[in-house]
Amino acid sequence: MYGQRIKELRIEKNLTQKKFAEMLSTTQSTIGKYEREELQPSIEIIIKICNIFEISSDYLIGLQN
Repeated sequence: MYGQRIKELRIEKNLTQKKFAEMLSTTQSTIGKYEREELQPSIEIIIKICNIFEISSDYLIGLQN
């Protein structure tokens, strides 16, 4: 669930994986792994993602629509 939401939010904001990775101080490869749910983001990364997209962590992990 979180992977699809990250991808949708990133696309809505017209961010490439590379640009989004720069915002999170990580790599494009890591963003791809988050989006495919091959890697779970740390709490610190979840907080950064929520702040960038102005969403709740409950929405990001699928507890809220």
